[in-house]
This record gives sequence, structure tokens and C-alpha cells, in this order.
Amino acid sequence: MLSTFAPTLTTRLFPRARAGWRDLGLVLAGTLFVALLAQVRVPLPFTPVPLTGQTFAVLLAAAALGSRGGAASLALYAALGCLGLPVFAGGAAGLAYALGPTGGYLLGFVIAAWVTGRLAERGLDRRLRTAWLPFLAGTLVIYLCGAGWLALSLGVEKALALGVLPFLIGDVIKVGLAALALPAAWKLAR
Repeated sequence: MLSTFAPTLTTRLFPRARAGWRDLGLVLAGTLFVALLAQVRVPLPFTPVPLTGQTFAVLLAAAALGSRGGAASLALYAALGCLGLPVFAGGAAGLAYALGPTGGYLLGFVIAAWVTGRLAERGLDRRLRTAWLPFLAGTLVIYLCGAGWLALSLGVEKALALGVLPFLIGDVIKVGLAALALPAAWKLAR
């Protein structure tokens, strides 16, 4: 599954493993990584969207796993949360939560994982000068889906004020950290 595109960091680190088992293990690891960082949560009193480590985890998992592996990992994450496992931000779970105000972000995670992973498969995550591009693209997808979902119930202006603007500085930092981490990991892998 993961090895059908250009090598990603995980296929470089685990080249000789049986591809099917390796891919399953890596998808599960990506799901667990996102679920763990989702528990790093700071509620903001003025918005229904909490500040979490999820987006950082989504970006890193996607770049490491590639488009298919990243999207599979995030789809599994969303499915587990919808089925009732407490993997969403702050241990939340259930279909009602997934369809609530932050549901668009969950959908955005899956799409962003594919986009970020696809750009990583093209090698953009390997050099410091280009590594920010996949992560910025993924972040924009998350914003579009998340704020778009919020806009359905709050209107566009409120959705931007509550679902995008409070998170810009934090997400710039997350993109920067991811853009530093992946090229460094590639250097270590070589």
C-alpha cells in the first residue's frame, strides 16, 4: 500500500519488512500518534474549537506515511472516534461529536493527510527550503474544511473569527516545527 509511490520516510526506515504488515503497523502507529497528541488540548473560552496537538500530528504522520498511508491512518482515527473510542481532542468520542462544530476539522484531517503525504512523496519534505510547502498545504486544507463546516451553522465571518484566526500563530509554529523535523529525520535516515 505505502510502497507504490516514491519512498517516504517510513518506507526508507523499514524497507525490508513485509510490506503488508509494515503498512498496517505504520497506519496503526500514525493513528495512535494523532490520538495521543489530540489529548494535548487547551480549551479556548471564546470558541468551540480547542487548541490541540492534532494538526501537528496529522502533518507529521502524513509526511512520514505518504498519501495513502496518511489518509488511511486519519480515516482509521476518525472511524475509531465515531465508534466511541476516546481518541478525539480531550478524550471525546462518538458520532455526535464528529458531526458537531469540529466535525469539518476531522474530515479535513483525512484530506490534508492525503495532500501532505502526496507532496512528501514528491520529495518536498526532505529539504529545509521546501519542507514547509506540504505542511502549509495540509494546514490550509484543514482550515478550509473546518471553517467551512463551522460556517454552515455560524456564518462565514464567525467561522473565520472562531475557527481560523485564533489558531494562525500556533499553526505557523506547528508548520515551522514540522518543516524542521522532517528534513532532520531524513538526514538521520540516510
